[in-house]
Amino acid sequence: MNYDEKRDLIISYIKKGEKGKDEYKTGLEMEHFTIDKESLDSYDYFGDKGVGDTLKRLKDMGFSVESEEEGYILGLRHDDVAINLEPAGQFELAIDAKKSLKDLDESYKKIMKDIIPIYEQKGQYLLTLGYHPKTKVRDLHIIPKDRYRYMQEYFLKYGGKTSINMMRGSASVQTAIDFSDEEDFKKKFFVANALSSFMYTLYDNSYIFEGKAYKYRNLRQQIWEYCDPQRTGVYDFAFDDDLSYGKYADKILNTDIIFINKDGEDIYKGATKFSEILDEDSSDKMIFHALSIVFPDVRTKRYIEIRMPDAVPYPYNLSFAALMKGLFYNEENLNKLREEFSNMTYTKCEKLKKDTKYKGFFAEYDGKKVYEWLDYLINLASNGLSDDEKSYLDCIKNLVDEKESLRDKFKKIYDEDPKKAVERFSVNYRLGDIDA
Repeated sequence: MNYDEKRDLIISYIKKGEKGKDEYKTGLEMEHFTIDKESLDSYDYFGDKGVGDTLKRLKDMGFSVESEEEGYILGLRHDDVAINLEPAGQFELAIDAKKSLKDLDESYKKIMKDIIPIYEQKGQYLLTLGYHPKTKVRDLHIIPKDRYRYMQEYFLKYGGKTSINMMRGSASVQTAIDFSDEEDFKKKFFVANALSSFMYTLYDNSYIFEGKAYKYRNLRQQIWEYCDPQRTGVYDFAFDDDLSYGKYADKILNTDIIFINKDGEDIYKGATKFSEILDEDSSDKMIFHALSIVFPDVRTKRYIEIRMPDAVPYPYNLSFAALMKGLFYNEENLNKLREEFSNMTYTKCEKLKKDTKYKGFFAEYDGKKVYEWLDYLINLASNGLSDDEKSYLDCIKNLVDEKESLRDKFKKIYDEDPKKAVERFSVNYRLGDIDA
């Protein structure tokens, strides 16, 4: 198979994700840490207090096992929610994409009412922060999953200085949006990348890094920036005039694959480029793997994943899905943003990332403060949502009005009482809001 044929395979795979505008849905994934209420230490997979034990208890409650290796439960499903684990046991909920934000909300509330009683029984918090509040990543074990062992091996050899922090230490909220054709994809991919630093700043929720206060902002942005340049951050072609499915396919073909799955077994491939792998296996499953083993701020599969926010508590998690829906599914809003950011370049985007690291809301882009841009974006999104969905933006509107991130709010409490701060940012504490 020649290079163009391989490229066309990936293009065809992405193109099959095109949807009519009346079919658009919004997906939501949320990662969490498992924290001891007294010590504030994080638990990984193993032991009676570990996440593996929690998965066993959920299985006993009727959750179906979706993923298992050598007797270890690694993934569950209950109705429209998948439970998966990140490398150090970060507890991820992925809600099937919905047309309605209220449906996402209801699914979240329902599953949490099942899960949180187990955490209470075990004396634990299910925590929504971007980084562990106390434990260092070297003290956490990788879950019993071959692919994560291979990823760790690869990153230790080829990755950047924060690759292990990415795998073991970070937690996020991510959303997925649809596109109608290649032109629509190009606009959405461009705009989503242009918003990168703005979203890192708005959803900054990391104050502690490796057991100590982190003096800068947007820790998640820094972790991904220095994880693996070939597969993380903003891709340098994101703002090119000739952006296309094909250009994205070129990137995937020339990225190291790390591992493949063959006959049900994960096999380490290290620095082998995906273009070489396609000679052995050109299945949709293999292409999906190649599209999934890259971790840019904005990732393309048969939908576009927007991946900048830290893990944030309810209802901030729902606000991200609302913000993206209001901006990207309203054609007038999308066109406005494409025009507003028409001068955005990779160099300008990288500069804004550096500036927001130090100044947060008070950094500047194109003559306006970041908080002014965020206020504009939230108002724009509100105009793109139905009346019964606008309220999901209220919590982030308040953050921008106060010019204070969740990181800042956590810091104020933590500096006086770390236990109280962790409690306030747990799902356990938020159950009252969830029940309301």
